[in-house]
Amino acid sequence: MIEFEEALDVVMKSAFSTGTETISFSDSLNRVLADDITSDMDLPPFNKATVDGFACREADLGVELEIIETIPAGKYPEKIIMADQCSRIMTGAAIPDGSDMVFMVEDSHILPSGKVKCTVPFTKTNISAKGEDVKTGDTVLKRGKMIKPQDIAVMAAVGCTSVVAGKMPVVAIISSGDELVEPAEKPGISQIRNINASLLMAQIQRAGASGRYYGIARDNEEDTFNIINLAISENDIVLISGGVSTGDFDFIPAVLERAGVSILFSGVNVQPGKPTTFGTHPDALVFGLPGNPVSSFIQFELLVRPLICKMMGHQWEPLTIDLPVSETFNRRNADRMAFLPVVITGDGSVSPVEYHGSAHISAMALADGIIAIPVGKKSIEKGEIVNVRQV
Repeated sequence: MIEFEEALDVVMKSAFSTGTETISFSDSLNRVLADDITSDMDLPPFNKATVDGFACREADLGVELEIIETIPAGKYPEKIIMADQCSRIMTGAAIPDGSDMVFMVEDSHILPSGKVKCTVPFTKTNISAKGEDVKTGDTVLKRGKMIKPQDIAVMAAVGCTSVVAGKMPVVAIISSGDELVEPAEKPGISQIRNINASLLMAQIQRAGASGRYYGIARDNEEDTFNIINLAISENDIVLISGGVSTGDFDFIPAVLERAGVSILFSGVNVQPGKPTTFGTHPDALVFGLPGNPVSSFIQFELLVRPLICKMMGHQWEPLTIDLPVSETFNRRNADRMAFLPVVITGDGSVSPVEYHGSAHISAMALADGIIAIPVGKKSIEKGEIVNVRQV
């Protein structure tokens, strides 16, 4: 059994690149950029109005102005603004030559003569200058970035309709145990629904990878070997949920060795997730995750998710925030690093979620994040600042 920091280091050093591919920008959400993206134009591409109003010279504010043109968005101005003149202009439209400001419709008064007058002193130009956001050739998105919805909008703005991205790792999911039935089935006596397969599939998708479910491996060594062997041959990462503890039917580590997996660790000094196992094979990286769903969920977030990101070319860092604890928390044993689900309260503090152990998955549904309690620390005092890792 090794400490968590060492386990993470071992996993990350085992990562290999999945390569790259060219995809449509509209399909790139949660993918990782393999090349920088640069702009093919200035943004804005022209001086544009940021409000509905009247384009004029600042020097002419306070005088009656002749309206010589109406400029809607999408139409280029035809006339040049001279002294005592203005053009009616809409938000997003190009600023006519000769003008250096726009006063808002709300600050205007149309006179009986048809002329217009600004009714307030000068405050700001209400003009967005050409290229003030982005200039032609500027890098707008950098290699290694995991793509968010707003990044897709940036791609659209600079005309980048195809991108080179890291290929998604393909991740196999295998559930283990005679006690499992699929979610659509009603469990019989001594049976439970297979939670982990659905849980891990969702986590894989959120991490930007592609998941494949191989079903339930029953407590039969030969059948389990065949499923694992197939999954290793067809995937980049294999996740086996259950069967890695020390019970009579927990033979996954032995099966992995038989399948040619070099086991690098078979226990991590954490709670929950102590039985977590990891090994390498020439064709895939293999995790044996605990059968209890909270353990499986947390160990995926701690070890598997950063690995997936690195394989795609992204150095993923979890979103964390330092907050005070709203109540004292004590634990009986401090011989392992503990990960505790917490909720962020309305007053900006965190409170432990009522948590009955690593099978209590509904506690994670209530949690905003988890906090790590180091080895040797038995309590967290009220008001103490903790680092909350959002999940």
